[in-house]
Formats: sequence, structure tokens, C-alpha cells
Amino acid sequence: MPDLSPLLDRIVQRIGAHYVLTAPEDMAPYLVEERGLYHGTAPAVLRPGSTEEVAFIVAACHAAGVRIVPQGGNTGLVGGQMPAGEMVLSLSRLDHIRNVDPVDMTMTVEAGCILDVVHDAAEAVGCLFPLHIASQGSCQIGGNLSTNAGGTAVLRYGNAKELVLGLEVVLADGTIWNGLKRLRKNNAGYDLKQLFLGSEGTLGIITAAVLKLYPQPAQRITAFAGVPDPKAALALLARLRAEAGDALTTFELMASFGVETVLKHMAGTVRPLGGTYPWYVLVELSAPTRAFDLGALMEAGLGAAMEDGLVLDATIAASEAQAAALWRLREDMSEAQKHEGGSIKHDVSVPVSRVPEFLERALALVEAAMPGLRPCPFGHVGDGNIHFNLSQPVGMAKADFIKEWQRFNRIVHDVVSELDGSIAAEHGIGDLKRDELAHYADPVALKLMHRLKAALDPRGTLNPGKVIAG
Repeated sequence: MPDLSPLLDRIVQRIGAHYVLTAPEDMAPYLVEERGLYHGTAPAVLRPGSTEEVAFIVAACHAAGVRIVPQGGNTGLVGGQMPAGEMVLSLSRLDHIRNVDPVDMTMTVEAGCILDVVHDAAEAVGCLFPLHIASQGSCQIGGNLSTNAGGTAVLRYGNAKELVLGLEVVLADGTIWNGLKRLRKNNAGYDLKQLFLGSEGTLGIITAAVLKLYPQPAQRITAFAGVPDPKAALALLARLRAEAGDALTTFELMASFGVETVLKHMAGTVRPLGGTYPWYVLVELSAPTRAFDLGALMEAGLGAAMEDGLVLDATIAASEAQAAALWRLREDMSEAQKHEGGSIKHDVSVPVSRVPEFLERALALVEAAMPGLRPCPFGHVGDGNIHFNLSQPVGMAKADFIKEWQRFNRIVHDVVSELDGSIAAEHGIGDLKRDELAHYADPVALKLMHRLKAALDPRGTLNPGKVIAG
């Protein structure tokens, strides 16, 4: 390890000693991720307070041959934010909302803004920023954009990259690219922002973004239904989409095991239906107008589906409190799984029409591979994204189960590949899926990724070893 004292002294002089962390107890929160799968090491954690300070640090590290791992709220699930001896560059102090314009329907925010703060700022001017994910109380918008986060409203509004008009990015040599345009139409050359959205900080560090805003919903209706199987859920999705159009905002699918796990472990949760069913769906309709009655539309749609056997039982929330209670059954699922021991997780997507086939094939294969395994599939079936999580058999040691991760990767990802799907739907590649990407990606696509990395970060300064090897 080279002597980093001269470099750190320069950084201290620029951003202040208080924002250069080297004591183990100060760095500790930055060196372990939420699930405890990764424990990082770093010589220092650097906490700049502006884009210019980020650029100074990146330029200094680039010149010194020192590598950097950018980090937002440290809520990532694939290890993309974890260092292996590199400097950690935390964006958490870049937390200013620079501009909110309800006429342009845009908001310009810095990378360290907590997602819920972005939501509140949009709501304050009568607007909506529609990116909603379970970690929104602690995740930061820069991390959301660098991983192209999805969430529960993709069906209507799209992934994170579809919610961005412009970016400010610090490049690998410390150059600042100012692409913070608030334009809905801009065909002046290559769409450079798309290089950095979803690239996990390997091509540049996002420091600010122009986000799209939407009208606040004037009405929102939430329902929870038991269904016999994923095929019925898919048929219900098609029916509601045909009847509700863009008002269909959310359509989530959950296996019975997952819902029962939430009810068992998460205090205050309530069984929503009188009986238990093999599968459940959480449906939400929303609209920015009261020109039509969403409640009547939901009731009629579910009623007709019950007559046809697509829905076995259902309830419609009569208040915001009831809607929140229904949402908890979905949002608390990952947390509840922790109480059942080890969990091998797959964040995959397939064409929406092939979700039932994926679930049927993958469930049969994993259950045959390990007797007693307890699959917990759930997710955003409206956009084809399934979190295909596997809870360990009762009585099995967690460490022994986690050792089987690669074996189950191959089982699950082979099915995904055969169905023309993706092994990374909304969590990114990071470190966890880097070798899987190399295994499944088109060789031409991989060559292009390596060329882009070499062109934009020739010294490998930014987040080395993540997404692609080398």
C-alpha cells in the first residue's frame, strides 16, 4: 500500500479534516452493506460537500493512481457500493434541492438527497416524483440513478432512467460535465446521460440531476386480492389494464409464504382477507383527476374477475390507513424474510407474458434441488420483475445455505436466459452478479461495455471490479 498521507493532506486542506474519516469507528457504517454479505476495507472515507469538491478529490486520486468507490445511502443489494481497499467517496453531503419548477414540471437535486426528501419537495408544489422503493427513507437519489432503480410504479412511470432529463457528472479525471438541461426534447448529439444512468459509478459520478415531475394523484385506490395462481394474476393484470389504462399504477404479486412471513414477524400487520390463498396481488389505481370514479372501476373489475374465477377473494381499502396496512404486506417482505434465516435472492425480469412460465419452471427446479427449501417469490409482475428469493430449509445452518448461492444462481438464471429475460432487473450488477453477467451477456455487448469503460475511465479509477471485470 503506497503512502497516502500526501494525498489525504491535500484533500483535508480542501474539504476539511472533519470530512476525511480514517478512524475505524467512524468508517464502520460505510464498510458494511444492509444484508451483511459484504464487509469492505478502505484507507479513508471522504465526504465532499459540493460538486467542485468531488471533482477535486477525483482529480487528485486519478493523478495519484488511487481508486475510488462512490457511495450514496449504502442501501444497495449487490455490493456495488462496497470498497475492497479503495477510497470511499460519500455523496451524502451533496443534499441540496437546487430548483423546483411546477411549470416545467422538473426538479434539480443533488446526488445526496434522500429519496423521501425529493418526494416531499415535489408534494410541496403540488407535484409527484413517482420513484417509490422500500428504502426510500434512507437511499439517495444519486444511488437510485446510478443503479437505475425500479420500484412499485414502473408499470405507469418507468424506471429511474426514464425519470431523468439531465445530469451533472464528475468524470474519471475530475472534469465536470454539466448536462443539467430541463428540456423534454433535446436531440443535440448523443444522449450522454444514458451512459451514466445504471452504470453504478463505473463511468462517472453523478452529482446532480434534473428529474421529471408529474401531477399529484387526486384519487388513489388500493386493493388486495387472493388469486389461484400466477396465470390468473396475469389475466387479472390484462383485464384491469384494459379497463383502467394509465390509471393502473401498481400490480404486485406475492406468494403465500411471503405474506405469511410478514404476518408472523412484522408487528402490527393484519391479515387482509378471511382465508389464505396460494398467491396474492396488490393493485393500485391512481389518477390526477376526479373525472371518473376509480373506486367503482376497481370494484367492478375485481367483481367480474371473481365471477370468472381469476380472483378468490378481495378487499378494497376504504381509507389511507387501510391502504397503508395493505402496502405493509408487500413492503415489509424483505425485512420479514430475515427472521426465517438465510435468503438467496434473485432480482430477475422476463417478458410479462412469461412470468407464469418462469415461476412454474423455476419453482419446480429449486424445490427439486433442495428438499425443504422455502421459495418466496414476489415483485412487480406488472413490468415482469420478480424477486425470486429462497429461504433456507428449517434447521439448516445459514452459512451452509448461503454457500449454495452459486448453484441456485445457475438454476434460476438459466431459466431466465431461456425465457429471454435479464439476471438484473432493478438492483444492478455490482460485485454480486459481475461473473453472472460475464456468463450470460452477449459477447458483443460485453466488448462494448469494456470499450466504454476504457474510454471514459482508462486508469480504472472509478468503482473498479464492479459490473465488469478488469
